[in-house]
Amino acid sequence: MTRVVITGMGVVAPLGNDVETFMRRVLAGELGIGPITKFDSQATGVSVAAEVVDFDVTKRVGKKKAKRMDLFSQYALDSALAAMDQANITPENTDPADMGVIYGSGIGGLTTIQEQVTHMVEKGADHISPMFVPKSIGNMAAANIAIEIGAQNICTTIVTACSSGANAIGEAYRQIKEGRAQVMVTGGSEASINEIGIGGFAALSTLSTATDPAQASLPFDARRQGFVMGEGGATLILESLEHAQAHNAIILGEITGYGTNCDAYHMTSPNPNGEVAARAMQMAIAESQITPADVDYVNAHGTGTVANELAESAALQRVFGTNNKVQVSSTKSMTGHLLGAAGALEAVITVGALTAGILPPNVGLQTPDSDCQVNLIREPQSAPDAQYGMSNSFGFGGHNAVLVFKKWSD
Repeated sequence: MTRVVITGMGVVAPLGNDVETFMRRVLAGELGIGPITKFDSQATGVSVAAEVVDFDVTKRVGKKKAKRMDLFSQYALDSALAAMDQANITPENTDPADMGVIYGSGIGGLTTIQEQVTHMVEKGADHISPMFVPKSIGNMAAANIAIEIGAQNICTTIVTACSSGANAIGEAYRQIKEGRAQVMVTGGSEASINEIGIGGFAALSTLSTATDPAQASLPFDARRQGFVMGEGGATLILESLEHAQAHNAIILGEITGYGTNCDAYHMTSPNPNGEVAARAMQMAIAESQITPADVDYVNAHGTGTVANELAESAALQRVFGTNNKVQVSSTKSMTGHLLGAAGALEAVITVGALTAGILPPNVGLQTPDSDCQVNLIREPQSAPDAQYGMSNSFGFGGHNAVLVFKKWSD
């Protein structure tokens, strides 16, 4: 089977709008959470989020094109163009028919939906913008990327809630591994820090109501009280090894395994026994042709909610055993939870951590939940010999997606 490598990465995210800045801050354990500035959130009872800061849409997307895109598409396209530049994919080295796009978003153009519904209520249905539908529908991140770069292979969108970004990467990996494409642009984006996004999740009682940003996102900590909403986009360029070598690409890492399934248990809660999530991890490990003992690091889904972390901990115990040494952290402690973009951003983090030989910390951890028996990383950890990293993503509806990455070596 074809080996699938990563040759480009781009991010627009809390903690940085380029991979170099973002990874430097993540590996230093910095916090990307602060007071909500996008709207007056007092009525929601939620006061903090992980917002994108200093995003200049004119830099890559352009002011004219940006006006025809919801914010989630802007984040996606900006990160995709940065990743394409790093990978050095050009018309001269890549046939458009060999390049596709698979992208994820849990919700899509929520800002546009909110704006236009409000406009309709205030002024009438005859005042809805003609750009309402093409800006808001969830496939437009993928479509806008494909249009911009001329990708003529598969172009599709994955919507599996908080697993969307990871599922998109996994399905893109399969396209190359099984010989249907040579280059895939993949990842996820989300822009839901607005009244309806924060208000909706607050109504579910899933968001942290902490007012101190440093005490708001506390995965695996007994003091946790919910997740912190994040936003942004993250894109990876995947290539067949042969294609990457043919144009002398700099290889950043390798995807070796992908597992996905469904708990088939509950609309919002994971199965507490972790059995099915564990099976997804085992699938990804088996496809990588390694054993659980070979996995050095797990970037946990770890949202800061009790149900999620008890289930994930149970799954990790099933896979790695009760006295395992695998190191675990949830980087949502720094970036918040980017919903459908979370798996993509955490894929970038996992690849970047393996490359740097530094494992990111579970920031803010003071009182580890004794019911979650995992080896949590409290401070940035030097790990120059780490070879394999796993990234877990679990979404409402029981969606499980697991990716295994390998530090690049010939």
